[in-house]
Amino acid sequence: MPVLFQVSTIAQTIQLSLAPVFMLAAIGQILNVLAGRLARVIDRARILEERVVEIDVPADRTRYIWELKLLDERMSIINAALFLAVSSAVMACLVIALLFIANIAKFHIGTWIALVFIVAVSLLICCLTAFMWEVRVSLRAIHVRKEILS
Repeated sequence: MPVLFQVSTIAQTIQLSLAPVFMLAAIGQILNVLAGRLARVIDRARILEERVVEIDVPADRTRYIWELKLLDERMSIINAALFLAVSSAVMACLVIALLFIANIAKFHIGTWIALVFIVAVSLLICCLTAFMWEVRVSLRAIHVRKEILS
């Protein structure tokens, strides 16, 4: 009969690990979005780097340099968001592993597991905040220039 108890205990642990698993799935999607945005920013920066060397009009050169600085800022923010997302994913994986280790070895580390999960969620919140910040920074580049509107 102890085998049935272990199977039911493992089943319960699997149920407990569902929240971190869903969190991992969400983080995967966020990583996909961030990687896509980073790729587009890098592509745009490469195009502008080529143009800024060839341009002779000072006003256009200033505009390209301004946009390159903006793209550089966006790259930094996206890289930070990627780091935070991956860190959150690692913490979520650690939660899942600790759940099973605690269950199998009969360790009483529930408080530690909860703290690791809180860290995972906090890192995810920071990642999403950085993503929101990057979106706001990107909006600066899509406005029509004032001299064109005049």
